Amino acid sequence: MAYESNSILDKLPKHLKQYIKPQNYEDYTAIDQAVWRYVMRKNVDYLSKVAHTSYVDGLKKTGISIDHIPNMYGMNRILKDLGWAAVAVDGFIPPSAFMEFQAYNVLVIASDIRQLGHIEYTPAPDIIHEGAGHAPIIANPEYAEYLRRFGEIGCKAISSAKDFELYKAVRHLSIIKEASESSKNSIDKAEAYIARLQQNMGEPSEMALIRNLHWWTVEYGLIGTVKNPKIYGAGLLSSIGESTWCLTDKVKKIPYSIEAAHTSFDITQPQPQLFVTPDFAYLSQVLEEFANTMALRTGGLKGVQKLIDSKELGTVELSTGLQISGNFVEVIAHEGKPIYLQTYGETALSYREKELVGHGKLNHSNGFGTPIGKLKGINLAIEDMSPRDLKAYNIFEGEEVSLEFEGGVRIMGKIITGTRNLQGKILLITFENCTVTYQGDILFESRQNLYNMAIGREIVSAFNGPADLESFDLITHTVSSTTLRPQISNELRKLEQYYEQVRLYREGKNKTISRNKVFKELRENYPEDWLLSAELYELAKTNGDMAFAQEIIIHLESIKQNDPKVGHLIDDGLGLVDKSLIL
Repeated sequence: MAYESNSILDKLPKHLKQYIKPQNYEDYTAIDQAVWRYVMRKNVDYLSKVAHTSYVDGLKKTGISIDHIPNMYGMNRILKDLGWAAVAVDGFIPPSAFMEFQAYNVLVIASDIRQLGHIEYTPAPDIIHEGAGHAPIIANPEYAEYLRRFGEIGCKAISSAKDFELYKAVRHLSIIKEASESSKNSIDKAEAYIARLQQNMGEPSEMALIRNLHWWTVEYGLIGTVKNPKIYGAGLLSSIGESTWCLTDKVKKIPYSIEAAHTSFDITQPQPQLFVTPDFAYLSQVLEEFANTMALRTGGLKGVQKLIDSKELGTVELSTGLQISGNFVEVIAHEGKPIYLQTYGETALSYREKELVGHGKLNHSNGFGTPIGKLKGINLAIEDMSPRDLKAYNIFEGEEVSLEFEGGVRIMGKIITGTRNLQGKILLITFENCTVTYQGDILFESRQNLYNMAIGREIVSAFNGPADLESFDLITHTVSSTTLRPQISNELRKLEQYYEQVRLYREGKNKTISRNKVFKELRENYPEDWLLSAELYELAKTNGDMAFAQEIIIHLESIKQNDPKVGHLIDDGLGLVDKSLIL
């Protein structure tokens, strides 16, 4: 097993467990730990003033340390008291899987951490974004329920064929942008490819729309009033650059509404506008409003057509509660209503998310087709007929029948049996020597194989994935390395050792280390590295060594002159030290 399980994780279905990978805590270098510590110290100092109160409270409740990258197993022991758990995953995972994890009260955490060169922001999911951004806010019960409910609804959203192509392109871009050896040309090409995809997506799918809602709330949400908003979105909480930028007048603030679903985003750029919800309860109100527009709740002809267009495994539910899961390839319509459905390949029939005995993919390996609707000239639908009604219309075992449905589908054959639910409602009628026709065309014909006709006057729901998760083999993902770690040169390895020495000194584990010697090595051999010098400055000031502190400041000033874009990072780091000593 790639992870340490618990009572919450034990409930995950097999197909979600395929995305989990070990955290491998020992792989974090001292530089990684220093990056975490810098970001967290700056975040807590700044966000305590501008984030929703749940953020700082949540840091304490979830046991996330400012000084150390969180160990996921330690986090889980604390998250369990909140009814949640966390697992490490391989960077970006498919949106439906990401949301389904949330439905099981599980946070997915990309265990890799951004490089020092991307300390302010990375497009790749990392442990700073997930662990320090998402985890603290779930300590708020109202928000935690919104997250769970979002996952429950979101994983049922139907994708388009182009959505997966865009997902793969965004995943690729996030990986190469975080890799130090990636060329500007390769990044430009990947960004241009995503731009082309986004311009040619056509009508947005349900998944695209609900991902917009997720982005503008869970990732980049503000809460409060338009004039005085607070931060709660994980993307803002984990970005020391955007958490400052987002509250300036340069970013437009818009009252949150369902319109956010139709507002696209660009993962590669700072957001030009953000949505402000008055409170967490309102997030759930908008989510339910959006869910009312989904095929999950509307069904019908449009719902089936969405499944056909997605080219993915999906389910339709009939008014009897019978659920048909498979790859839908055809629907025949009459007066705007579906009158015949057809799947291709392995199909399973279920009732209340439980596969019907004898109606799994082995029994329906070559597809499944069935008429939908009422019989022609009979107002009473078959599903509403009592045993006496069925007998009156000669719909019972042993009868040779010819049933014509509204719209023109006709079934001729001998009724063998019926399948009923526990309430006695009929779900299926099984025929032998059966022929199914529509306008003179034969849809099904067999003298040897039995034909199962689904009962339902209408389609009440259509959604992504199978009704019964056990019906299909959903294990298709191979865990790979996400972050393209740079080759560890002897020079970099030596620098990591210096970071480790300073860390051990600060934590009181080795007070024999010469900080002056480390600084001399830094200045001579690593003149561009600023973070370790900032940590040495902290130690110098803490120990009252003002001469050493001044020497470090002079060195950092030279780094700022040679590389102005890190100037504010250095200033912020030194400012945190000085502020902590004053306090």
